[in-house]
Parts: sequence; C-alpha cells; structure tokens
Amino acid sequence: MAAAVVSQGDAFMHTSGASKFHVPSLRSKNVVSPQMAMKSPIEVSGKQVASLVAGAVLLGSSMLPLNVEADSSLKFNFPPIDRKDKDRCTFRSSAIGQANAARDKLYDLRECSMSGKDATGFDLAGALMQKGDFSKVKFKDAVMSKVFANEATFDGADFSNAVMDRGTWRKSSFKGAIFANAVLSGSEFEGSDLTDADFSDTYMGDFDNKKICKNPTLQGTNPVTGADTRASASCRK
Repeated sequence: MAAAVVSQGDAFMHTSGASKFHVPSLRSKNVVSPQMAMKSPIEVSGKQVASLVAGAVLLGSSMLPLNVEADSSLKFNFPPIDRKDKDRCTFRSSAIGQANAARDKLYDLRECSMSGKDATGFDLAGALMQKGDFSKVKFKDAVMSKVFANEATFDGADFSNAVMDRGTWRKSSFKGAIFANAVLSGSEFEGSDLTDADFSDTYMGDFDNKKICKNPTLQGTNPVTGADTRASASCRK
C-alpha cells in the first residue's frame, strides 16, 4: 500500500496505482477521538493512534503558510556528550509525553551503539541520536517527535505505527527500514539513504512527499515486506 500523501483538504488520500480511496477526515465517525481513546484505551490499536496523531499534526500544520521549507542551514548547539554516564545509552520511556520535558536533562543517545534493541511503544520524543547505531531496532508504536538524528544508522529498523513528526534525520542510513503507517509530517530526510525502505501507508504532507521522492536512493525492494520502495512512497517512476 502506498503512502498517504496529505493535502490541506478534509480527507487523506491513499494512492496506489490506478486505484484511489479516501481515508476518513477528522470529522468522520470512523476516526478514533481522544474521548473514545479515554473510554476504551485497550481497544485502540497502534494504527488508530498513529492515524489520530497524524490528523492532529496535519490540522495544526494547515494553519501555517504552505510550502514553508525548514532551513537546512540551521545550526544546533548541544552540550558535550557525558561519556562518564555508563547508563546513557539505554532506551528509557517517559509516561508524560514529550520525553525531554519529563526529564531533568537532555535524552542523549549520541554515538550510542544500540543495534538490535527493542524500543517498542517508548516515548523518545526530543532524543539526541546523532551518529548512533540503531540498526534493526524495533521502534514500533514509539513516539519520536522532534528527534535529532543526523548521520545515524537505522538500517533494518522497524518504525511501524511510530510518530516521527518534525524530526531531523539528515544524512542518516535507513536501508531496509520499515515506516509502515508512521507519521512523518515535517521531518527532514535530506541526504539520507532510503534504499529498500518501505513507506507503505505513511502520513506526510505534499511538500514532504515531494522532497522524499527527489531522493536518488529511493529505490529497491524491502527485504521483509516485499514492498517496492518508490511505489510505497507514492512516487512516480
């Protein structure tokens, strides 16, 4: 299934080949509301949560001017890595949301080697992951909003149903990664290797989609799902 390329309209449009079908808008009774989630939290699937969050993110972005591209020249100044902290390279979740806001210091995973770890359902929002090795990590249902992960390795990682909006993932490697049903709105993948990645059913705006489609590495077939990389992102051949 191709990515859901979202415009400013009421409904999301999934496009796959010649067939088209609409995903209900935020006003549809088929979309899980926050009230429904509070009444029946056990019955809300990861896919429904991702869909709800995608709607909220895109609704907020609709109030901003169209086609506003993030300034790729922005410089980030972070404190030095605390290499004396032996527990630094550990996945820790926050139950409050926006993980860094719930901690007394930055969630620093820079240059950490965490290949094959499991971060399913974790709140990693705002984490610093620059130059780290996160290959084959399970990020299913994880919240990764505003993550800074330039020049990191995510080969074979599974981001299914993850919320990855407004993240910075420039010059990182995502060979064979799975983004099925993930929220990617406002995230930057400039210069990243997307070979064999699967973008099926991901949520992103028109402008985000156009930038990903221009990536020359957007090709191949995902070794796990069998999805054609370029087709899964709703890009033309």
